[in-house]
Amino acid sequence: MKNLILIFAIALLASCQQEKIGYVDNVKLMDEYQQKIDVESKFKVKADALAKTRDSISQAFQFEAQAFQTKAQKMSQSKAQEEYAAMQQRGQIIGQQLQQQDQQLQMEGQTEMDSIVSKVKKEIKAYGQTNGYSYILGGGDGGSVLYGKEANDLTDKIVKLLNDKYKK
Repeated sequence: MKNLILIFAIALLASCQQEKIGYVDNVKLMDEYQQKIDVESKFKVKADALAKTRDSISQAFQFEAQAFQTKAQKMSQSKAQEEYAAMQQRGQIIGQQLQQQDQQLQMEGQTEMDSIVSKVKKEIKAYGQTNGYSYILGGGDGGSVLYGKEANDLTDKIVKLLNDKYKK
């Protein structure tokens, strides 16, 4: 009987113990995280430079094509077709090179963003462990928190923690 009462008391204490739960608005967190903002800015500059290069190469190629059309009228048909084929091939090579540069830039950007997301997850986990949270849920667009009390919203605290660490 004493064992039964002891088991009941332990079960009662365990059921009364509250889990500490918080949530983070993922969208707001990433929008306000300075490292992510800086990485986006860096890649925007690179993308803009690539676009300018693409535009100038395209424009130069168009001028060359127009000059060729004028020149082709004075050539024999077989010679004009031969040079036209060579020009087409050069255009395809240039297009492929530009596409490769674009893909490389996208891959670099994705790699850096994946690294940032991984870092953020580690920081959230460390924050939860340090502050005694049993769970920290993700909210925002596509998140799992449909409603949460403002008191349980850890977004601003974690943004501040991340930005302070990034400044160092």
